Amino acid sequence: MKPPIPVHEPLWVKEFKAFIMRGNVVDLAVGIVIGAAFTGIVNSLVQDLINPLIGLMIGGVDFSNVFVVLSGERGPSLEATRQSGAAVLAIGLFINAIIRFLIVAMAIFWLLRMLTRLRVRHREEQSAPPAPTTQEKLLMEIRDALVSERGATQAAPPPAGPAPRPS
Repeated sequence: MKPPIPVHEPLWVKEFKAFIMRGNVVDLAVGIVIGAAFTGIVNSLVQDLINPLIGLMIGGVDFSNVFVVLSGERGPSLEATRQSGAAVLAIGLFINAIIRFLIVAMAIFWLLRMLTRLRVRHREEQSAPPAPTTQEKLLMEIRDALVSERGATQAAPPPAGPAPRPS
């Protein structure tokens, strides 16, 4: 049986594979997918819940159909007016976009605030000195007892480094 023909990958293919498999790229892809799903939720929140409530408070106005006709004839809705070829300023759609932006910005703000607090807490936990072991506690007690036996006049600070070993 003949060995298979060796196929050499070009260098750019290897580099591309390494680039794709880096954690940052995978995290970015996951973030984009979640962001797209979040955008759908925010759009529904604005169009289906917030705008009807605002419209009800200002007198039953359908917020998405608030527009100004610049030229041409006004139709019964924004879409009908646009289909007739009229130039319009879709003020209601612009306000919807602003509301969506503010909701997304607030969500990102709270998410980043939470992540920052978690990072700070994690750093504090890692930077805290480890608690002394049982052996270290016993050695400190022995040191303190020896110092107190020598008396206050002859007390010397403990050596900075490890004690020299006898030869």
